[in-house]
Amino acid sequence: MKTFNTTGVCFPEKNYMVDVSHTVDRMTKMVERGDYFTINRGRQYGKTTTLLALKKKLENIGYVVFSISFEGLEDDAYKDAGTFYKAFCDLLFECIYYKRVNGLSKDKEKQIKNVLNLNMPSMKKTQLGMFCTELCNLCGGRVVLLIDEVDQAGNYEAFLKFLGFLRDKYLIRNEVPTFQSVILAGVYDIKNLKLKIRSEEEHQYNSPWNVAVGYTEDMSLMEAGIAGMLCEYEADHATGMDVESMARLLREYTSGYPYLVSRLCQLMDDDKMEDAWSRMGFQRAVKALLGEGNTLFDDMIKKLDQYPKLHDMLYEILYYGRKVAFDRYDREISIAMMFGYIYDKNGVVAISNRILGMRLYNLFVTEASKKSDEMYVSGSMDKNQFVKDGVLDMALILERFAVHYTELYGNCNEKFHEKEGRKFFLFYLKPIINGTGNCYVETETSDEKRMDVVVDYLGKQYVVELKIWRGSAYHEEGEHQLADYLEQMHLEQGYMLTFNFNQKKYPGVKETLVAGKRIWEAVV
Repeated sequence: MKTFNTTGVCFPEKNYMVDVSHTVDRMTKMVERGDYFTINRGRQYGKTTTLLALKKKLENIGYVVFSISFEGLEDDAYKDAGTFYKAFCDLLFECIYYKRVNGLSKDKEKQIKNVLNLNMPSMKKTQLGMFCTELCNLCGGRVVLLIDEVDQAGNYEAFLKFLGFLRDKYLIRNEVPTFQSVILAGVYDIKNLKLKIRSEEEHQYNSPWNVAVGYTEDMSLMEAGIAGMLCEYEADHATGMDVESMARLLREYTSGYPYLVSRLCQLMDDDKMEDAWSRMGFQRAVKALLGEGNTLFDDMIKKLDQYPKLHDMLYEILYYGRKVAFDRYDREISIAMMFGYIYDKNGVVAISNRILGMRLYNLFVTEASKKSDEMYVSGSMDKNQFVKDGVLDMALILERFAVHYTELYGNCNEKFHEKEGRKFFLFYLKPIINGTGNCYVETETSDEKRMDVVVDYLGKQYVVELKIWRGSAYHEEGEHQLADYLEQMHLEQGYMLTFNFNQKKYPGVKETLVAGKRIWEAVV
């Protein structure tokens, strides 16, 4: 029986997985053009699994593929360029020795072994060039080199010299046989590898890999592909799930991040409840995912500690609705995009998916709770009064928040309210839903003066629009925007929290009917 896999390579015959043939087809066309290219994506983004599928496709159409990885190479291999060249040849030799190269006769394999089985501790660049040329000649000239985990070599100057060697061979490929295509896969862009070994004062972007193109096509999992995987699972297990709805949920919450899709499916597969593959079961899986330790989350938190400006940027985007212009040459933005935390949304930085946004929200609230934040403490004290028969009383939450907010911050100036008000509501909300529900900030809204917060609690969703008062016309427009959003979410009622600086405001909670939707509004 197949399983969902979140560790290592996925195999179609063993694991439920999304069909990536469209991605492999695009890469195959680049190989046939003779492109040298890089595949840079965040951690656990399916790079290795995609490379395996690409290898099989290329072998099926007549290419000889050497697929190696720099993971596990010892530090001694990077002592100098000559030692690294020898280590590279050893990796190629292992491919032949362990019969990981298809399409070669036994006689050709023997000849290649003789070429690569070198009894020397290191080698010169010219020797490596001759060996690679002879290798390609023996293989018939259609040789593709796949190198995974190139990040492992990123701290070493020997690797940059190796990239320079590959570039030099590429430039004379019409005169001297060499690899048809070289593909490097890892998290870091090859240009950024140089940042790791050179001082800030030196020129950073004169990469020896400037002959390569980047693979820029979307590698996220699409809703249709996720549905195909779920159909296969449903055929084996007959859970009765609504495949289309579940595929839509997985795509909406993960934006197709492969690890997150697989891990949520894995958690639902492990769930022994009858409703494991329902919206309720999905929310339990989200809660479990956000509460566990995993490599993706651990690495993200480590990066936020390593880059404080990145931490602050994501904090302000999440809590203040700050609009940050997207500039890939900005250090923090470049790092965040490289690791898959953000993306370019119409020229503005946006958090890449709901799950990462929720994990960041949990992290930032935890940081606030350690500082004994007054609003977080108030939410902790009030939390037992808001659930009745499994239903979250969001109107009462808004009412109690308004009381606490007025008591604590009512005398502050307008600038304070506009900057801090929405953050304090999220701080107040966290201890109330903690342990049972989750919430996320909707990133689709483009108006900096408003923010939508969606709460998942015991299988139900609650939408709260947080907005700054900017006059009656603007307020009425906001009500209709909320009503439209509720219609999209198939909800009959929603909530609005308005921060009003008008001295003649009428604080409190009121109920309004807008376009057939019931809206509860609190004014502070």
